[in-house]
Amino acid sequence: MRKLRCWVGGLLVSLAALAASAAEVVIGQVAPLSGVLASTGEQMVLGGKVYFDAVNAQGGVHGAKIRLQVEDDGYKVDDTVRLTRAMLDHPEVVALFGFAGTANIAQLLADKVLEQGGAALVAPYTGGEVLRTPFNPWIFHVRAGYADEAEHMVQQLATLGITRIAVMYQDDGFGKAGLAGVEAALERRQLKLVAAAGYERNTDNVDSAVQTIRAMDAQAVIMIAVNKPAAAFTKRYREQGGGARLFNISVVDPAEIVKLAGLKNAHGLAISQVVPYPYRPQLPVVREYQQLLKKYAPEAEINYTSFETFLGAKVLVEALRRAGPQPTRARVLRALESLQGFDLGGVTLNYGPNNRVGSRFVEVTVIGGNGRLMK
Repeated sequence: MRKLRCWVGGLLVSLAALAASAAEVVIGQVAPLSGVLASTGEQMVLGGKVYFDAVNAQGGVHGAKIRLQVEDDGYKVDDTVRLTRAMLDHPEVVALFGFAGTANIAQLLADKVLEQGGAALVAPYTGGEVLRTPFNPWIFHVRAGYADEAEHMVQQLATLGITRIAVMYQDDGFGKAGLAGVEAALERRQLKLVAAAGYERNTDNVDSAVQTIRAMDAQAVIMIAVNKPAAAFTKRYREQGGGARLFNISVVDPAEIVKLAGLKNAHGLAISQVVPYPYRPQLPVVREYQQLLKKYAPEAEINYTSFETFLGAKVLVEALRRAGPQPTRARVLRALESLQGFDLGGVTLNYGPNNRVGSRFVEVTVIGGNGRLMK
């Protein structure tokens, strides 16, 4: 009888442990919460967390609550690889979400980290072409690529008759991807850059770039840069008399640019965007985002970055639903492939067995005289 009681007790403990694990789905996120991209990393985490919190408040997915496990890589490639490997060593992590950095994620592909782990990476905060071409099955993009953004900006400038275009870029995979996109867009119009000046990754050492570009008398400068170096270039270029139109690719926070560069210098800076304008609740998904942000992060402000990862979280949650109870990495990946013509609420994404780029949407916004973005 004592043996029976012990056996039953052990069985109950095992069942309790199984029930606990079944009641939780773990998503892994490696984000830059320190270093030059820290403010962006915070918004990346916030957007996903707000939506996951809302889903959990409604009972989760198939009765399982979503747990977002977040690690800080400081925007350092080696740390991204190390932390992702460690994450994927835990089988309960069924998918990855919202990483940053073209060079960081490219190294995951080069080292076969995603392939060996068999996990999908949903909504990375990068438009690097190396992550899209050649095709790889692991990364599901919510945003358009840097080549799409470059084409849109160059087209806008060409329409205005502006042909003397320079690029200030981060000297790594991210910056070079954007640079290549601008060069390709110009070549399609039989044009060439008047200058291309780089700066070292994880720094805001842009003085040399300022001097190089000012000397070439460019009419417009397209920056392929993150917050601090973009702000540093904007400030120093304007203070030294640079009068060209300034553009930046989508990965900057306009509030941070205004804070660091000063409104006088940042006013008029154009920023390409890869998701719809989140400040006016015209689309159902924008209304949902604003309502949930107010409910679950009442101190937070509306932000393009958190809205983008909010959209990515909606994609991932739908894949978890389609994957069924007790999802595996393989089931989640197949479910993501099934999201063809998936409407998030006025924003439609398309994936498939041979397509991982969900959207090509691009538009340009401008920092206005009050420091806020205008369409």
